[in-house]
Amino acid sequence: MGRRRRDGAWGFPGCLFCRAMTTPAGSGAGFGSVSWWGLSPALDLQAESPPVDTDLRDDTEHKTPELDVLLLGSVDGRHLLRTLARAALWPRRRLHFYVLENNLEAVARHMLIFSLALEEPETMGLQERSETFLELWGNALLRPQVAAFVRAQAKRLAHLVPEPDRLAEQLPWLSLGALKFRERDALEAVFRFWAGGEKGPEAFPMSRLWDSRARVIHTREFRRWRDTGVAFELRDPSAYHMPNRTLASGRLLSHHGERVAARGYWGDIATGPFVAFGIEADDDSLLRTSNGQPVKTAGEITQHNVTELFREVAAWGRRRNTQGNPEQVHQDKDGGPEPAPAPEFFTVYFLPLGSAQTLHHKSCYKERFQLLYVACGMVHLLSPDLGACVASGGRLVVELARYLVDLRQEQLQGFATRVGELARAAGFTPPPQAQPSETFARFYKARDSACHRPDAAVDSVTPPPDVLVLPLEDQSQPLEGRTPPSEPLQLPPESPASRSEVPAPPTENQTPKSGSLTPLPDTQSPISDL
Repeated sequence: MGRRRRDGAWGFPGCLFCRAMTTPAGSGAGFGSVSWWGLSPALDLQAESPPVDTDLRDDTEHKTPELDVLLLGSVDGRHLLRTLARAALWPRRRLHFYVLENNLEAVARHMLIFSLALEEPETMGLQERSETFLELWGNALLRPQVAAFVRAQAKRLAHLVPEPDRLAEQLPWLSLGALKFRERDALEAVFRFWAGGEKGPEAFPMSRLWDSRARVIHTREFRRWRDTGVAFELRDPSAYHMPNRTLASGRLLSHHGERVAARGYWGDIATGPFVAFGIEADDDSLLRTSNGQPVKTAGEITQHNVTELFREVAAWGRRRNTQGNPEQVHQDKDGGPEPAPAPEFFTVYFLPLGSAQTLHHKSCYKERFQLLYVACGMVHLLSPDLGACVASGGRLVVELARYLVDLRQEQLQGFATRVGELARAAGFTPPPQAQPSETFARFYKARDSACHRPDAAVDSVTPPPDVLVLPLEDQSQPLEGRTPPSEPLQLPPESPASRSEVPAPPTENQTPKSGSLTPLPDTQSPISDL
């Protein structure tokens, strides 16, 4: 998105306050165990991909070239939305996004965000759509009308998930076919929880749950978010009082010696949802400073960028529908060409949770992807097996931990070094004369990559689990819409058990009192050994 502003200590507007954090320096604890927004600016994935092979395009009889992208932990759809918004700048290409997350709540948020972004302009105006997106994406509390929108869309999606035909008809850009049946059932349960507004805020007391994650506050924009969870205050502060259920997820707690699953807010309290769209802009005036201070806040920059992004998506879609698909031109009654309706030029495929290490076993994924994107919380999954799914000459983009603000500089450097080691072991090479970046590490796959050699030592390059796994929790089972503890919950540290199983959630008559909830045994922070 053009220039990046560097006025703050951590690289985004007004971030001098980040030097004094409530989470211990170097712990990474502020990141939480569930990621709801990305820790890097939105990318145009076509700009990161190999160019269209003109020889291959000729061989396919002028059919539209295709781009297959695999994204691990992209979380919030920002890269996909940015890519769609910039599609008009590139030669026509059919885009296939394969998305792999580590929890079904993230999958559900993807679906909700895209349903909103692709809403017909006649149904919802540009400003309303942009503001609704910002609130449900980054605010812990919503205005009543936005909460009503979430409930209505969640009810609709809950009915569509178990009916593939209706889903394909109404959301032709979406494919859930690769998900397991139990995952689709659990995804439906997530939407039903979001849609359940009859109990009001008491069913998910976000304000109290937020207070249990963040306590000491600093400077204006960030202070408000740390204090209330409201990052984008687009209306009077009193308007925000409905909990954003899309930020709910489950966590294991100990209750009288037994493990119970409790729904709460276990996400980021350190960085905030400002990085994705709030630190870069095509319009340089948005990045102007006065007396060393930014004139525009990250929230204002985010609102501008998201509005323009939605405007570009809508404009490109109108041009595409007007022009039709060149592949499907047929003759009208007078013998002149008549464009046929264009099929969806992009599809989002959601892959099963935990399938990153088994994709290479399926022939349809071997050397399929021209681009692999790996978020910093999923770097431990980068391996020769995963590299085998990338085509020769394909690209790899890895999100670094630059915006994990409670990490020390030596930890960030160690993380970047380890990323390079894993990438090379997986068969990737840094591009020659590449510009150094603190935000992304970029590589390409040479034809003689290690993952093609029979002697490639998979075991020797697999990182120890306590080296690279950022504190993201693998939530393979959401809570089935039953009542979680409603009192504020202590933030439990990550436990080995939480990665392997999630027991049945507490029913209403089993709901433990908050005072009896005990975090599971502590484990060393996984980032601390970098």
